[in-house]
Amino acid sequence: MQYETSAIRKGLKVIENQQPHVVVDFQFVKPGKGNAFTRTRLKSLITGNVLDRTYKTGEKLEKAELDQRKVQYIYPEGENRVFMDMEDYQQYPIGEDVLGDVVNYLTEGLECDLLIWESKPISVDPPNFVVLEVVSCGAGAKSDRATAVTKDAEVSTGHTIQVPLFINEGDSIKIDTRSGEYVERAKK
Repeated sequence: MQYETSAIRKGLKVIENQQPHVVVDFQFVKPGKGNAFTRTRLKSLITGNVLDRTYKTGEKLEKAELDQRKVQYIYPEGENRVFMDMEDYQQYPIGEDVLGDVVNYLTEGLECDLLIWESKPISVDPPNFVVLEVVSCGAGAKSDRATAVTKDAEVSTGHTIQVPLFINEGDSIKIDTRSGEYVERAKK
């Protein structure tokens, strides 16, 4: 299936350079002289690279046939992490090259969104916030209270983040998975 240039909008998924891309920004331009065109900024769903592309009016864009599924993280398997489709129970072993920083937030039973292109998983999106337990934390410098003083804390997944001084071992904390930052202390 193909799209006309008039169908371009943010979030549209298209094929460019034999890879799926999503439109992150676009601008329709109608100059005083010549034909109208649309400037777009495309982000690769595989590599994350951003590409600027201009389409003339009437050009066709190829639709990216993507499948999005709700999956649940179940266990690690060698270099892969195994996710299970919550509808048909199919399992997907996914490598850390696809997961990237998502590995830092995976706990058993965590529900994520899986994006599949040409029968291959291309990205896993965790929820925006996760609650993890602090397993160890260093001592912070207590001398300077005028600024937000932080210390390193290791969470149950093995990832280390910066937390305020009042966080202790055994505390549960809420983390923003988009930025990787501490949000607040979570209730147990």
